[in-house]
Formats: sequence, C-alpha cells, structure tokens
Amino acid sequence: MKVPSQPTEPEAGDDGPEDRLRRFVTIWSRTVFPATATSMTRQEFERHLLPPARELCAALHARPFDTAPAHRVGQALVAAHCTDPDALARSLGVVDAYLVLYCAPAQPDALPAEELRSRCSRLQHAMAAGYAQALRERTLAEQESIAHSALAAQSAAEKALHATESRFRAVFDGAAIGIGIADLEGTILEVNETLTRMFGGLEHAVLRHNIAEWSHPEDGPHVWRLYDELVRGERDHYRVEKPYYRADGTVLWTNLTVSLLRDAAGVPQYQLALMEDTTERRLLNLRLRYEATHDALTGLPNRTLFFERLEKALGPGEASRFGLCYLDLDGFKVINDSLGHSTGDRLLVEVADRLQSCVAAPGEMIARLGGDEFVALTTGPGTERQVAELADRMLTALAAPISVDGRDLTVRGSVGIVEGPAGERTPAEVLRSADITMYRAKSAGGNRFEYADDEADARAITRHGLTTALPAALERGEFFIEYQPLVRLGDGSVHGAEALVRWCHPQHGVLGPDRFIPLAENTGLIVPLGRWVLQESVRQARFWQDEAPGGGKATRPLRINVNLSPTQLHHPGLVAETVDVLERSGLEPGALCLEVTESALIGADDDLLKPLRQLAEMGVDIALDDFGTGYSNLANLRRLPVSVLKLDRSFTQGMQQHPVDPVDIKIVEGIVQLAHSLELAVTVEGVETSAQAEQLRQLGCDTAQGWYYARPGAPDRIHSLVLADAI
Repeated sequence: MKVPSQPTEPEAGDDGPEDRLRRFVTIWSRTVFPATATSMTRQEFERHLLPPARELCAALHARPFDTAPAHRVGQALVAAHCTDPDALARSLGVVDAYLVLYCAPAQPDALPAEELRSRCSRLQHAMAAGYAQALRERTLAEQESIAHSALAAQSAAEKALHATESRFRAVFDGAAIGIGIADLEGTILEVNETLTRMFGGLEHAVLRHNIAEWSHPEDGPHVWRLYDELVRGERDHYRVEKPYYRADGTVLWTNLTVSLLRDAAGVPQYQLALMEDTTERRLLNLRLRYEATHDALTGLPNRTLFFERLEKALGPGEASRFGLCYLDLDGFKVINDSLGHSTGDRLLVEVADRLQSCVAAPGEMIARLGGDEFVALTTGPGTERQVAELADRMLTALAAPISVDGRDLTVRGSVGIVEGPAGERTPAEVLRSADITMYRAKSAGGNRFEYADDEADARAITRHGLTTALPAALERGEFFIEYQPLVRLGDGSVHGAEALVRWCHPQHGVLGPDRFIPLAENTGLIVPLGRWVLQESVRQARFWQDEAPGGGKATRPLRINVNLSPTQLHHPGLVAETVDVLERSGLEPGALCLEVTESALIGADDDLLKPLRQLAEMGVDIALDDFGTGYSNLANLRRLPVSVLKLDRSFTQGMQQHPVDPVDIKIVEGIVQLAHSLELAVTVEGVETSAQAEQLRQLGCDTAQGWYYARPGAPDRIHSLVLADAI
C-alpha cells in the first residue's frame, strides 16, 4: 500500500482548522478510493469521508478521551463499501501518517505530541475494531441468509428433491465462507472447498473426523456447553469465536455459527456449521494492540500498558504488596543537547536493554514512560526486600559506560521507590509519589535511590499547589506588605523601613517570602510581583512623607528598602520601570534603596551591573544584602555600585553567646572599617537584644533592624515606634 509522503507543513492557504481537515480528507479519499467498490465518484466519496474525518479529529482532542467515534468511523467505511482487504490498511496508514499533522491545534493548552501519538494509535485500534465488527456483522448476515437458504432448501427437498439439491449445492459449493455438515454424534459428513482451504487444503484432514477432536486450549467452557445444548435439541443455533489447530500446527481463528437441521417432524438430524476465517483480522488487532501499548523506540511497554499492569497490581488479588521504581537518567539532557537526539535515541535503546535484563523474576516488568524516564514494577508478598534489590540492579546496570558512535558515554540514574500494600492508593497517586521521590534523589546528588516519604510528598504537593496558585493570587490581591524599621544606632531614630511581602493564602494562611519567593523565581512571576512590591512600597513611602508631623523627622522613614531578586536584575525593563514608579509617586530617588543579595552579584559582568550603575547615578541607593555569606572577592566591592552593606544575621547571632567570640568581633570590626573606607554605610540584620545593639554601635555600624526594635508590621505602626529606650 502506498500512502502519500508526509509534508513538513500544511500547504499554503491551509491555515485554518477547516482547511487542514479538508486536506486530510483529500489525502484519505485519494488513497482509499482505488480500493473501494462504490458507485460514487471520487469527489462524492471525498464528501462522504468528511463527517468521519471530523469525528476522528474531535476524538483526538476530546477530554475525556473516547475511542467510540473511531469505532463508528470503521463501521462507516464498511457501509461505504470499502470492503476490499486493502481498504482498511490504507485508511489506517493515512490516519497514522496525517491525523496528528492536520488535526493538531496550535493552542497553548494543546495536548503534548506524545499524548497525541498515543491517542492516534488507540483511535486506529478502535477504527480497525469497528471495521472488523461491521464486516463481521455483514458476513453474519450473509451467513444467516445462507443458513436460511439451506434450511429452506432442506425443507423443499422433501417436496422437490432434485430442484432443491441443485440449488443447495450451488450455495454450498460457491459460498465465500466455510460450510460443513455433521451428524448429531459430531462426525463430519461434508464440507465445501472454502472450509477445506481454511484447514490447509487437505479434505481427508477434515472429513470423517469428529468435532470433539477440534478442541483448543483457548476454548471457553461456554463453547462446548452451547454445542451440547444444540445436539440435544435445546437450542437451534449459536455463535462463538473459536480457534482450531490446522494439520501443520498453525492456528485458525473463526467466527463460527452452528445451526440445527430438523426433519419435517421437527426431529434434530444434522448440524450445519458456517465458518468465517478471522485469523488475519485477529493478527491485525494484535499488532495494533502491541503498537498502542509498547514504546516505538525501545520496544518496552509504554505508559498505557504499565498503567494497566499497575492498576491490576494495586487491586485485589494474591499479591498483597507492590514495589515501584521510578528512574530518571542523570545528565541525559546534556548528551541530547551536545551530541544530538539521534545519539540520545541510541543511548536510550541501550539503556532500555540493560534495564530489561534487571526484571527477569516473575511479577516484575520494566516500562518507558517517555523521554529518559523508566519505571519498574514488582509484586508479591516480599516486595520490601525485592524493590530495593531491583533498584540496586537498575543502578548497577547503568554503571558501565555505554558506547555510542565510538564514544563511551556515562549515564547514571536517580530512582524514587514506592512500596506498600495493594489497595490503598490509586495508580496516579503511586506514580506521583514515585516521581516526587525520584526528584528528591536527584536533588541529593543522583546515582542513588530514595524511599517515598508521606511528609516529603505533602510538602512537594503543597509547593506545586502554591506555584499554580501564584498568578491568580497576584490578580486577586492576596499579597500584602509589612514594614520593618531601620534604626540609626547612634540615636535610635527611625532611618527607614524595609518592605517585606507576605501572601495571605486562602487555605494556608499568611506565608512568608521564604515559602513563595523561590517559586515565583522559578516561574518568572517574580518580575510582576516585584514590580507590584516596588509600586506599593514607593507609594507608601511617599504617603509617610506627606502625612508625617512637622517635627517628626526623627521617626519619619526617610527611605524605603525594597528587595530585588536575581531574575529582576536580568529583566531589561528594570531601570525604566523603577524611574516610572518614582516619577508617578513623586518620591525622590534618594529615598529608595534597592537590596541585592551578595550571591546574585558573584561573578557579575558589566552587562549585569550596568542597570544598577544607572540607578545609582540617579541617586537610588544600592544595598548589598546578606553580606558575608557568599564567596565574592572583597576587592570587587570597589567595582560594585553599592552604597550600603547589610551584614547577614549570622554575625549578630554569634554575638548572643556568652562570652562573645572575639573572632566574630574582629570580623565585624574589619568589615565595618573596610566599608567605611570605601564610603559605604553598614546595616546589621537580626538584632534581638540590647547587648547586641550596643556592641554593634561600638563597632561603628550605622543602622540596624531586628525584633529588638520591632517586628515587621502594618505601615501605620512605623510612626508609633518608641525607640528612645532601645539604645
């Protein structure tokens, strides 16, 4: 069968979904029309295929997915007289090659390509099943017609023997299906040429044999029960699917219809068997089933078959426990990106072969879920020990380098293990837990396995829930800002305030930035969130200045400190957005201080520092936050556009010891002297006692913040601070 070569993209002008669908129908009609027995023209046949094509396209993207429309499409092909043996194969070839290409929408929420290909395979399977069912029903109708003709001929034989015999013989000999007659003891008396060919072409292999000799291991108990009822005269006919052994040992699969022939008085005399050879159709169904349940690259079971096995393992049965290993290759993306996907595919084939050798025991299987993700399953009463041994075998199998195209490639794996009693969790829950655990093993360095932990799973699920809720939370206004005063150590007056964002989550309550800022960084939401924090903080600072009492300069926050994340530093609109916020609020640039962590500036080049230099030249202060926790060269402070060093709270925590470690004192003293020599102010975080505050004041620190002065709170608390007794 020839299917037109697949284009790399739809032809010009086929931009819309309807155009692509009609292109698909055109290809389908051109491919199948030569194998049809229809009286329609090709254009009429093409219009006839348009509704089935719509059903296939809709089924490909349906949620939930349902193969029933493809089943109807297969039936429609038979109804359109596409009954040539080549018509189904051509149709399946067109669907396999072009359905996803021409019916895949370009929407952001479209299904992944792998899922679309899996659905396409299942639709082909359903389409073939519908075709087979319709063809079988059509054949059975013919069989019924033949059976009725045979019965009518048998009855008429008593009145007009010669005329009936010739008519029956014509039907008997010329039928396209196998026909056999046996007596009530099961001895085969007569067969037609079609049935003889079905059994290998040797008449003596069929005639005079007894039906009981043709039992098969796959016969269901109902087959012989129905047979016994028929020969006893308790039923007139029955239909079953039955296999037979041929003389050469091969298996013949048939749709068998057996009818009871009675004499004029209604007494049972003979059995009439009508057989349709379904062997090729069954092999086609098995092939489609295999392709739908096995990975095309590695030949391993795919996600579909694995979920079937896992669902069975988690249900009631003899295996009271299960063990699952979820493996992801470490460093595979680097190989794919550097050596190409072709090399990556050959590597995956070798990995699959090695992992397949690890599951030789009964109740074990290995599958490829997609990409470089593999999963192994073991069942039975001893899975606590077996699953650990299985994971160890899988990691050991990957230890030796793999040779691909003359290169020795080394890959390792991270494995997440879930083990437990069956019947307590669903397959989706088990796989999710294994996936989470696998990433925990990867985070721990890889080339290892970890066991699932309910608390770790709950934390990961919570993180995922927070990540997905972040965009809507910003739109719904669930974030708010608390302010912590910055206090001058010299006189205890309020120098400014640091803006600290909080999330008022509907389920989890108030969340600190440590719970959601890393998530916002990973998703890119930190840019709009940071812009909102800057706008609100600057607006609040301007409000403080406008509303402060005339003599309140000692307690009035002269500046507002706002944190910048590493992602915001790389955002091209940082300078323009900051200038816009300041101009809209009317706040002077000198009243704004942007805090950047020391780790974000380690190894920073001139391109990264350029926006900070531009802001500093405008008068905006730049503070180096968490100073002392990184590994930057102190000499680099000369090239950084910073005006403030914020010492990390670890220095103040060291001062809580009694006696205070003199080394800590010397380190802080050295940093303060270095900062002042570079004309940098020094702010200290985490001040919790008066002793710490006094010590830091003596060491020359300029400003401080911490619970000793005030915890972060609402903006209206800033002016109410009474700090005279704090110093």
